[in-house]
Amino acid sequence: MTEYLLLFRNASAENGYLATSQDMAEDMPKWQAWIGNIASQGKLLHTAPMQYEASIVSDEQVTTGQPYKESNSVLVSGFLICKSDDMEEVQAWGKTCPIHKYPHSSVEIRPLIPFPTN
Repeated sequence: MTEYLLLFRNASAENGYLATSQDMAEDMPKWQAWIGNIASQGKLLHTAPMQYEASIVSDEQVTTGQPYKESNSVLVSGFLICKSDDMEEVQAWGKTCPIHKYPHSSVEIRPLIPFPTN
């Protein structure tokens, strides 16, 4: 089976996530059901939301406080690592992800390449 990284991208507010605490509370059952579906098939490896605060390290400096945002204020807000025998299955999961409730949201799916063991 191939392992896949799903990156949840979402628009942000000025100094925080676009979603409010109330939005998050209302969305939690949807996220639990969506992740639960993948987990019940034995294909969930790890998932977590991300705090808004970040450190960005370049070869010249370390910047703290704000996460990296694309030019349209879209940032990575969480991730999921799963495994599957085919990309189409993972894409189907991505299409039903609760993140799509928010404007400019998306799920980026990246196959992971295992490091050689020898």
